[in-house]
Amino acid sequence: MSEDVSQLIKLRIEKIENLKKSGVNPYPVRYFKDDYAEDIKNNFKDDEAKDVNVAGRLKSKRPMGKAAFAHLEDLSGSIQIYAREDVLGKENFGIFTSFDIGDIIGVKGQTFRTKHGEISIKVQKAELLAKCIRPLPIVKEKDGQLFDEFADREQRYRQRYVDLAVSPGVKADFILRSRIISGIREYLTGRGYLEVETPMMQAIPGGAAARPFSTHHNALDIDLYLRIAPELYLKRLLVGGFERVFELNRNFRNEGISTKHNPEFTMLELYSAYQDYKYMMNLAEDMISSLALKHLGKMVIDYQGSTIDLTPPWEKITFVDVIKKYTKVDFQQIKTVEEARKAADSVGLAVADDLSIWKIANEIFEERVEDKLIQPAIVMDYPKELSPLSKSMEDNPEFVERFEPYIAGREIGNAFTELNDPFDQKARFEDQVRKREAGDEEAQMMDNDYICALEYGMPPAAGMGIGIDRLIMLFINSSSIKDTILFPLLRPEKID
Repeated sequence: MSEDVSQLIKLRIEKIENLKKSGVNPYPVRYFKDDYAEDIKNNFKDDEAKDVNVAGRLKSKRPMGKAAFAHLEDLSGSIQIYAREDVLGKENFGIFTSFDIGDIIGVKGQTFRTKHGEISIKVQKAELLAKCIRPLPIVKEKDGQLFDEFADREQRYRQRYVDLAVSPGVKADFILRSRIISGIREYLTGRGYLEVETPMMQAIPGGAAARPFSTHHNALDIDLYLRIAPELYLKRLLVGGFERVFELNRNFRNEGISTKHNPEFTMLELYSAYQDYKYMMNLAEDMISSLALKHLGKMVIDYQGSTIDLTPPWEKITFVDVIKKYTKVDFQQIKTVEEARKAADSVGLAVADDLSIWKIANEIFEERVEDKLIQPAIVMDYPKELSPLSKSMEDNPEFVERFEPYIAGREIGNAFTELNDPFDQKARFEDQVRKREAGDEEAQMMDNDYICALEYGMPPAAGMGIGIDRLIMLFINSSSIKDTILFPLLRPEKID
């Protein structure tokens, strides 16, 4: 902390003490506001002065002798306030002018328009509601452009409360996130889906290939895992007779942190009985494009220098064909691991010695193909080895009815025609267990209760997961997932 900042903090604490001595509580118990800044401006009429009662953060202040202009900002926006000593009285006007930028205040007064045409509030009473002891970073605006002194991105993530207080665009992004999530709920419930909740702590983590976080339950004396996916519980509900279910869920995966990954993230997972993956393709296209139209007002959007058209239908291409399209490597012709390794080498990719043919194909896809899928694309029909929970294709059982939607070079979801054969599912679990015992920490565990559920009969079904954080990245035009998460996980800050 700089010496200047320390001095400002000291001065503001002295102001608090002086207010207390004069009988003013700098942190009053309550304040009830009646109006919002934007509503006042939208409903303003020049021939009608209205009594209003607003509250928010003081964002600017311009003392002018026995009068002062200031701007107050609330969730809706900003409005100018105008205070005069002859209205407030000398003592109260002195308190008003002692307010610091960042203080949270309540103001009662009447609306009017200034000589310069700005809708304002003539202050009749002002009250300090919470003192801002630490000075806020100053954000300046010129020609419609914001100049943000709070430019350290890591500090913005660590102190999101400050980021929100000084950056209207950041606040708008998170409001948009909330509205999109509400829009997803509205979209799905309008199509007969039931929103449910499933366990976050699980004895057996399943539904994805990922390393889990572990914990311990003292009362039961058992180890538990934070869920990596809700999939197997949601499909248990299909067994129970719920035909359309969804969950907006928090998942936890013990993996690296990057611009595309956060260990704690939000997913939408939904399942529909008596449907297949082609139904889910149409739903993904329609839902995402509809959300863009409703909340952005368009389906053609700008993202990180690219113009992306979300208008359905999207390109649909098989896993094998998309690799061939962008690398010229045809895995239909590759029959041995050695051939697959040579193919990887031909595209400049070194792969681990213990990878199978299709694991090598997946490495090539992730490293040489994904970032080329800028326009919306449905990559479909994956190898069975890469999809332990998906139903095999009837005409080619080495492949499964699975797709992943890609936009802006990123996978934003995963969908299957769901496997409901308990014998096939058990065999695939057993294969996963063998891989886990051989050292694959992301391979799935045996879940005998899920097999038991399938033995009672699960109807033919389709399921899909969509990464909400990655979808929001697209909608707010951000290259980092941290910009979509209010409090992303960071390494603890070192305190000297």
